[in-house]
Amino acid sequence: MRKLLTVAQAADVLGTTQRFPRRLIEERRIHFVRVGRHVRIPEDVLTAYIAEQTVDPIEVRWSAGRAVA
Repeated sequence: MRKLLTVAQAADVLGTTQRFPRRLIEERRIHFVRVGRHVRIPEDVLTAYIAEQTVDPIEVRWSAGRAVA
């Protein structure tokens, strides 16, 4: 069974206010579960969202005093 997080718990994991996960739900940018009138976000879905949004750094080289990507 997947662990279901409340919006407040999801906000804590993301380090944001509750408004951000609610917006993700409203815009259907993240999977969620309705339990009656309550909304829950599966923990593995939140982990996958974080992984998808992670940006890898680029290697910067310098040439003639300028950065070259």
